[in-house]
Amino acid sequence: MFALRKIYLFIIFISPVYLLYGQQTSLNPISSWVFNPITYNPAISGSKDFFSVDIIAASRESNKSQVISGNTRLTKKVPGYFTSPGYSRYTNFGLGGAIFNESSGLSRTMGVSAAGSYQVKLSKSSLSYLSFGVSVKGIYNTMDSVSQVEPELTATASETFEPNMDVGIYYYGPALYAGISSTNLLWSGSEYDSTKLYIPEARQYFLMGGYKFILSRYLDIVLEPSLIISASDSTFQDISKNIYPLIKLYIENFCIGTYFYDNNKISFFFQYNYPRFYIGAFFALPKESPYFKKEPCIEISAGINLSYKRSKLHKRYHW
Repeated sequence: MFALRKIYLFIIFISPVYLLYGQQTSLNPISSWVFNPITYNPAISGSKDFFSVDIIAASRESNKSQVISGNTRLTKKVPGYFTSPGYSRYTNFGLGGAIFNESSGLSRTMGVSAAGSYQVKLSKSSLSYLSFGVSVKGIYNTMDSVSQVEPELTATASETFEPNMDVGIYYYGPALYAGISSTNLLWSGSEYDSTKLYIPEARQYFLMGGYKFILSRYLDIVLEPSLIISASDSTFQDISKNIYPLIKLYIENFCIGTYFYDNNKISFFFQYNYPRFYIGAFFALPKESPYFKKEPCIEISAGINLSYKRSKLHKRYHW
């Protein structure tokens, strides 16, 4: 096990070197679906009993995207007894937020979102919850395709600002979790601007779920298969093409898995949890094209737990 940890650490520290070779930036970025599910279901914000901040960065050729997000479950002060001081207790409310940026050379999208959730306890042991979430966001887009495609022509860049919102429901327990959500509910339905090149965020719907199988309690080995189904107003008739399986394998503080989001690529990811922060990477390799002709997708993810407790009872960080 000690040798495996050394290998894991070696992979983690050399991964940032390959970030310069770039990524694919669709889905803002791809690994958001793996590392940061609150981007498509606001009800997940606050579902963990800690305050975390996460960042994902992707870059490929002229396409670059970054997402910085955070979420926490609110606490309240509870008075103590004669010989016991007061302490904090978790409430049923969660908060989250994100700042995102994506540029493709011809366009740029920037935005900010704020999410809130309410957790309904379903068991006396406080292990199962049903969460309801809403997020509001503003999306600012700029488009300067004319002057970039034809440098001798000058044209004023197209600028738009779109307020929007997401909603979601999320159930989570000791082993099973499932959620349904919709993003960009206020989408106007326009798909292109006057240049016929810019496609804004459309209304989307998501259904996700997974189950954790304990393979070994002694070695802390857990297998977690899950599924993400996405659709838009125009793809409901062919939803079978929008089913994306995902598999995670946890070994103590290490997680490795694969995400079947593209039939033309082989994708895998890993994540390592330290007591207070984590670092991970996502890779997608083309199947039918040599790497020197078509760059692989490599994305870096990192996060920190800001509510980490130093007492011995809370030394183990939970996923």
